[in-house]
Amino acid sequence: MSSSIYSPNLLRFLPVIYIAWADAILNRAELDEINKIIQKQNWLSEEEQLQLAAWLNPINPPSPSEIKGWLLLIQSSAKNLPPESKESLVKLAANMATVGINETDETLDKNLQALEEIELALGILGSEHHRMIPNIFESSVTDSEKTIEASTFDVKQLTAYLDGDQAETISRIKSILTQPEFKYLENPTLPEYRQKVLAWCQTLADNKIGSLAYPEAYGGEGDMMKYFTAMETLSYHDLSLVIKFGVQFGLFGMSVYLLGTEEHHEKYLRDIGTLELPGCFAMTETGHGSNVQGIETTATYNKESNSFIINTPTEQAQKEYIGNAAQHGQMATTFAQLIIDDVHYGVAAFLVPLRDKQGSVLSGIDIEDCGAKLGLNGVDNGKIKYHNVSIPKENMLDRFASVDENGNFQSPISSDNKRFFTMLATLVGGRIGIPRAGLSAAKSGLTIAIRYGNSRKQFGPSGKPEIPILNYRTHQRRLMPLLANAYALHFALQYLTNRYVNKSEADSREIESLAAGLKAYSTWNSTETLQTCREACGGKGYLAENRFAALKADTDIFTTFEGDNTVLMQLVAKGRLTEFKQEFHDINIFGIVKYVAEIAGTSILSKNPIVIRKTDPEHLLDSDFHLEAFLYREKSILTSAANRLKHHLDQGVDSFDAFNLCQFHMVNVGHAYIERVVLQEFQNRVKSAPDSLKPTLKKVCQLYALSTIEKNKGWYLENDYMEGVKTKAIRRMVNDLCLDLRKDAVALVDAFDIPDECISAPIAIS
Repeated sequence: MSSSIYSPNLLRFLPVIYIAWADAILNRAELDEINKIIQKQNWLSEEEQLQLAAWLNPINPPSPSEIKGWLLLIQSSAKNLPPESKESLVKLAANMATVGINETDETLDKNLQALEEIELALGILGSEHHRMIPNIFESSVTDSEKTIEASTFDVKQLTAYLDGDQAETISRIKSILTQPEFKYLENPTLPEYRQKVLAWCQTLADNKIGSLAYPEAYGGEGDMMKYFTAMETLSYHDLSLVIKFGVQFGLFGMSVYLLGTEEHHEKYLRDIGTLELPGCFAMTETGHGSNVQGIETTATYNKESNSFIINTPTEQAQKEYIGNAAQHGQMATTFAQLIIDDVHYGVAAFLVPLRDKQGSVLSGIDIEDCGAKLGLNGVDNGKIKYHNVSIPKENMLDRFASVDENGNFQSPISSDNKRFFTMLATLVGGRIGIPRAGLSAAKSGLTIAIRYGNSRKQFGPSGKPEIPILNYRTHQRRLMPLLANAYALHFALQYLTNRYVNKSEADSREIESLAAGLKAYSTWNSTETLQTCREACGGKGYLAENRFAALKADTDIFTTFEGDNTVLMQLVAKGRLTEFKQEFHDINIFGIVKYVAEIAGTSILSKNPIVIRKTDPEHLLDSDFHLEAFLYREKSILTSAANRLKHHLDQGVDSFDAFNLCQFHMVNVGHAYIERVVLQEFQNRVKSAPDSLKPTLKKVCQLYALSTIEKNKGWYLENDYMEGVKTKAIRRMVNDLCLDLRKDAVALVDAFDIPDECISAPIAIS
């Protein structure tokens, strides 16, 4: 086909016509729209109008050979044009027919105006077709095709920064996990799986990993930080092992250590650390999960025999879902209502033997196996009923409450409530270990999905090789914000752990709230991350060999044990409201007037007409803007919740009902607080990072901040903190950050340094 039979006007319209037909997916409405625009161009000759109408006739479409001929003609006519002339329909069409053609500026302007209208119509009605413009030219390289350069940072250096002063412990755990005996079982039976997990725990005990937190006198290292590090690192492996490990050495062992006295330590800790004494943590009851204060199991002191009688008075009072109980546990830390001379003294903890050394269940105790679960089937969960079981007086863990030789109740804490919460505060470590375990699972999922996305190729520009699916913007959009979340939570959980390990009595309440909130926020994130990563791996992600089946099933329970997440967020909110009240206790209505005034002051600065519409990249990427936005949301939601609560109380509503009416707002208070803490700690860790790591970590931090703002954009719009033009700009900036970090995606997950033996997913191991 020769270009000589085409007028310049027809030649200019040809790229539009070609794109309209090349994919054969333009619908009738789109073709009609292009036709209408062409028909308005009265400067076209009648012959040209007829020819264009014929080319756009859906009843008599062009033949494949004709479409191919158009492509060859376009390529021939435009082969000598510079690259910038091929970036859009208008540029391409305006330039490809200029050589050797004499035309007036007026004619060219009319050509360009028509082409711009058509490009706009294609952008509105068929934006996907715009991607074909570069594909007309075989020599063109699209953004999606571009080779991903090497990462912008040293992976080992980032690993060292993430591990910090725990690098030696992490390496020690990994060296154990990569031993042949820790190879995953394939399709084990329930008994086989449970025995293997027990054997793995025994190996860890033999290597003195289980006793890390116990004093040196009892075989440990007296290092709680190392214990949490071990639990997090073990979570790259089998999560049943992690929970079994946590129940034995954490919940059971630490309850003896923290709630007991030196006599208990001397008698039990060494055997717990070596797994000579397998144990349980029996707190949860069928009828009382999160409401520990309401448990019904009783511990009645018998003065004559100097003993306690442990009893399960109702079916709802049975201990349920107790790890280690169904098969292996020989003793249980049992929480029960202490009764002396018919007087109730609140909840206390008691060591109750369950089995003898041969594994036989002791008299007066019924244990029922919970059976197969959605996940974590390597853990033998069971139900326990006590039938007036007698235990010696010394089996009471009596650090905070005791019975003296005369049978009188003694405690250094006079208030039942304060004593109860002081006792529970010592056990908050479980709310640190679980989110760290969940984060490790999320990191495993991200490693699998991102490595797979980098190697798996599908589709691509027309007539060219397929491209990695991670080059697709939608794929980046699914995974990169979740990768940013993982980094943000890594630093936030390190911050929480440091504060917990070094806590003072003055800040213990704040740490409890922080632990509750981060446990909820992190485990919800793990569930979302693993589901998204599974979907991002398609059918391959559905195969058990690629680990998502186990990761998803085993972490699902994380959102409801060690505290139901929704309940925990309400506890966080109550803590925030308590601080709110205490801060302004001398001012009427909780000091809300002052607080509102502070927020109003922030509003004047942050909500002026310029700022709420400000969209320049420097502003959108500014860390101060991010933190101010998070702080403003946190303060506003807290104030709103306090106002609502006060309104209900002023109306005479019972305090319980008032909190119930405000539950939705309470959960939002918790979310806003935790998001702010996470961002703040991420920004702090970016500042303290080595200079060579700062640019990449700063981008990851910016992505966390902006993707979180985008998630909450409805709130910001409702509260006039941003206008639509700004939230749209933030959306575009999130897209740009995802693309910018694509080149570092594999390196960022490689920096987690998860052993291949633990990943054990064919799609993720090269």
